[in-house]
Amino acid sequence: MIDKIKIFTEITKLKITIFVTVTTVFGYIAYSGDVSAEMLLPAIGLLFLACGSAALNHYQERNTDQLMERTKTRPIPSGKIDAATVLYFSFLLVIIGSFMLFYGGGIIALLLGILNLIWYNLIYTPLKRKTPFAIIPGSLVGAIPPVVGWTAAGGNISDPQILLIAFFFFIWQIPHFWLLLMLLDKDYQKAGFPTLTQIFNQNQLGRITFVWIIATAVTGLLLPLFQISHNGFINLSLLIAAIWLSYSSINLTRKTIESTSFKFAFRSINYFALFVVLMVSIDKLFVS
Repeated sequence: MIDKIKIFTEITKLKITIFVTVTTVFGYIAYSGDVSAEMLLPAIGLLFLACGSAALNHYQERNTDQLMERTKTRPIPSGKIDAATVLYFSFLLVIIGSFMLFYGGGIIALLLGILNLIWYNLIYTPLKRKTPFAIIPGSLVGAIPPVVGWTAAGGNISDPQILLIAFFFFIWQIPHFWLLLMLLDKDYQKAGFPTLTQIFNQNQLGRITFVWIIATAVTGLLLPLFQISHNGFINLSLLIAAIWLSYSSINLTRKTIESTSFKFAFRSINYFALFVVLMVSIDKLFVS
């Protein structure tokens, strides 16, 4: 039983899909300013949809997964489960998630959820084989979930506030993935993926990524300007967090960059995104 649960969590990339659910809930709270039972159905629906998309990705990349040290022990390449079963499981999750998202969030939320799946599995995943810059259009995948939550709560998809929130997660994902890819560069090359190190040297990559990190920090600071957060203490906390993120990533601009700098910057930018979600949620739920 434990082995089956472990296979399920690997196939559905549960650590990632849980965060997708968190940002969906964040979008819901950002509009409604409330936590209610009505948010559960669209949130769980998008979780199922994201899990189905992740399982489909396992099926799509089963051959390249065999070539990489990081992924060769995944359920399909290791023989723990056959590819056809994963494909059927993916379809089942997508169907269930779609129904839940439609009944809990409406047609716009469903269409956004389906768009996310299409963008991730049919556009971003094949694009990774062609260009190391695939993450730039691929980052749309991280921008859509909060919009799903916003629209499920009754918000307008064209509202400047949710567009800025989506833009924040879009910008955040680019340095997030580039830092991860730099740590796993040799593994990706081994599997035949084009990598950034084939275009830039380490110093250039460090400085380019640092610029993206600064862009993430600045975008986070725009949230109070768009009246997404109102409390002075919350806004001051966001400013301090942005300064901390920028300062903690400064090693990326040095001539000699150790792998620990990439690891630290990777953790820092993820903590920053979680902190923004937490602070804005507190502002909406307890302060505004």
